[in-house]
Amino acid sequence: MLISINQLFTNHQFAFTKLLLFRGQMVLAYQIMAVVAGWHIYEVTHDPLALGLIGLAEVIPYFSSALFAGHAVDHYYSRRLFAILSAGFLGLSALTLAAVSKGIINGNLQTWIYAAIALTGFARAFIAPSYNTLFAIIVPRASYGRGASVGSAMFQVGLIVGPAIGGLMVGFVNKTAAYTLACLLCVGAMLALSSLSVREPTAQSSRPVFQSIGEGLRFVWGNQILLGAQMLDMFAVLFGGAVALLPAFVQDIYQLGPEGLGILRASPAIGAILTGLWLTRHPINLHAGRWLLVAVAGFGVCMISFALSTSFWLSGAILVLAGAFDGISVILRTTIMQLATPDEMRGRVSAINGIFIGSSNELGAFESGVMARLMGLIPSVVFGGLMTLGVVGITAQKAPKLRKLELQQLH
Repeated sequence: MLISINQLFTNHQFAFTKLLLFRGQMVLAYQIMAVVAGWHIYEVTHDPLALGLIGLAEVIPYFSSALFAGHAVDHYYSRRLFAILSAGFLGLSALTLAAVSKGIINGNLQTWIYAAIALTGFARAFIAPSYNTLFAIIVPRASYGRGASVGSAMFQVGLIVGPAIGGLMVGFVNKTAAYTLACLLCVGAMLALSSLSVREPTAQSSRPVFQSIGEGLRFVWGNQILLGAQMLDMFAVLFGGAVALLPAFVQDIYQLGPEGLGILRASPAIGAILTGLWLTRHPINLHAGRWLLVAVAGFGVCMISFALSTSFWLSGAILVLAGAFDGISVILRTTIMQLATPDEMRGRVSAINGIFIGSSNELGAFESGVMARLMGLIPSVVFGGLMTLGVVGITAQKAPKLRKLELQQLH
């Protein structure tokens, strides 16, 4: 894998490695916090709706600040500085959660947990625009597809290791130690970027913020391929995600502890990282649009199968397969976004993409919690999987340019 990374370098031999170290540590920190906070809140409430409210607490500040974050990354001095600040805010959120679990902060525990998660949402608004802009500076355009595969593999490593560490630390140490480790990882991410030496292009001349945001929105809205890919993923995640409900499945269906939650949270990432490593060597060059639709449909089928399974290990295997389909979708969507976006608009387009994709994770968590309260745990996940299949069918019909897409059209 290091050979593959080194082949991406041009003038900055270690720049991409440092960028990957930043991303990997941020993903690890976020995933540890996510799995521990989910267990923490369900331990306090035993209410699936409370799990959904974690997503709502994160998406409101994220949604409110993402477009402004994209504007700032495009128009102000240092993309690297914005990435470092995002790591600092995420670390502060982890430190707050550690204080809550230790009993240093008293009062309504739910309120403090949701407040810390809200700070996480604000931090995440700057992560993707900063990362994607630095990615485009460091990686040659001809290597975007391969670079996206390597970056996705690193991302998925964090998705495997983070939940496993979080679950094991809650089970064998305590929640405070897990949150503290997440904070230290954020510090490590800040140090990785602090040592990054890369010449950033001159920031654009300042213009009215809402005019700038409107320009980005018009660009995405007028591009059927970019808009179709983002909306496909957004609705698939919105309806098809069962991750937010895993604490309930682990405790109520499988009768297991936090170690089981860590295994299930890591399972999708196992499939995704294997897919990412395979696509690093064998990138998808033909029929990219069709592969994207097939991957999202496969994800929906896996969610239905997961809901109907009563075996812990079978459910884990299904989630591995779901992660493989999701990995294909993520790599293709990332490559499409990088190739279709002009350099001067990467921050704003990345922020808009983050609203489509990032907010759908949290809104999907809220939707899952509400539907589980109304329909029951298992029927709600089956319903979500069926809705995902419906979204694929509608996208295939309404976005023919995406369905027929070949990546060479975007070079």
